[in-house]
Amino acid sequence: MIRRKILPVLEKYINEPETMILIGSRQVGKTFLMKVLQENLENKGERTIFLNLDVETDKHFLTSQHALVDYLRLKFGNNKGYVFIDEIQRKENAGLFLKGIYDMTLPYKFIVSGSGSLDIKAKIKESMAGRKRLFHIDPISFEEFANFKTHYQYETKLANFFAIDKIQTRSLFEEYMMFGGYPNVVLADTIDEKRHQIDEIYKSYIERDITDMLEVEKPEALTNLLIMLASQVGSIVNINELSNTIDISAKTVQRYLWYLEQTFIIKRVSPFYRNKRSEIVKAPIYYFYDTGLRNNLLGLFNIAPMPPTLTGHLFENVLFNLLRSRFHFTSTTIHFWRTRDNAEVDFIIDSGLYACPIEAKYTQLKKTTIPRSFKSFISKYKPKYGYIAHLGEKYTTSYEGTQIELLPYYELIFKDFSVLQGNA
Repeated sequence: MIRRKILPVLEKYINEPETMILIGSRQVGKTFLMKVLQENLENKGERTIFLNLDVETDKHFLTSQHALVDYLRLKFGNNKGYVFIDEIQRKENAGLFLKGIYDMTLPYKFIVSGSGSLDIKAKIKESMAGRKRLFHIDPISFEEFANFKTHYQYETKLANFFAIDKIQTRSLFEEYMMFGGYPNVVLADTIDEKRHQIDEIYKSYIERDITDMLEVEKPEALTNLLIMLASQVGSIVNINELSNTIDISAKTVQRYLWYLEQTFIIKRVSPFYRNKRSEIVKAPIYYFYDTGLRNNLLGLFNIAPMPPTLTGHLFENVLFNLLRSRFHFTSTTIHFWRTRDNAEVDFIIDSGLYACPIEAKYTQLKKTTIPRSFKSFISKYKPKYGYIAHLGEKYTTSYEGTQIELLPYYELIFKDFSVLQGNA
């Protein structure tokens, strides 16, 4: 079993009154987590029910609120019970359905999950204000991956392991960059089996989410769009260029991009700006939630080691996901910075009034190696802190009053970013 860091968080809220909603892409482990929660509850003597909207015999109990309540009363009576509902995005108007159930003040706790946010985030969010607690389930993180691969012998001292055994750490990181964090892919022993698993995940996604749920008539066009995005990770995306290359309308490209975001395949990152005239303010960039899916789309699964020309933006993608997970459920946002004179910084951590630049460099830097664009951002915005994640050692330097840390990439996992609130 791959231990998930979010499991204790879910267990913490299992007895809170709000409906728990687990969202995330297909095959990231939502059902697994719900089954673990159910097993733990039953081991404590609690009563549970597990329903799945992909199972025909379960759908009957979810045709209406009254049908479900009648079934729950039959199973639990007026006693406490825990109700797990999987694939809730299959339910029409799921938000209103769950809101009505919640407002009946029944003695039952609901834990539901869905593989896309199209219904959950768009409708449940509107319908269940104050009635829900949302949990975003990501693919396996590098921290979880490293712990699993080292059989949890360094679980309480992983930072020390990374710092001392840098060769194995680098090997694990390269494996993670290549194959990503879908649990079934992580668990597969061979490259062929990993490729088979990622193919099955993508096939299931296209068939069940894109063709069935979203009723996209030409999924091959969406696949071509994804391949284009995979080849442009970390680069500014031009909608008209994508439209011309794939031969679909710009409006359709925008709609497909929205679908891909709402089903947790890609994440849109907008530019950071204060001065609209000197900085690029509209065109976004996209990163993949899982780099294994991205690499498989480009046919890179059998390339080892990956050539340096292909690793730079891939390294950015992994670090973006690491940073994104650090700022879940906070008001802090992640942007990129580009100017019309080609100055650029990979990530800007924006906590509102304060901004902190972070640069990703897939190479070993020396203490004095501060990129020109990084210096440009510092000169313009005067942040108190700046970070450069690279493959080498830790160094601390400064530029125009900004403290700059060159960090080994893995230290971003443990970095205390609360200091950013003190930016000046």
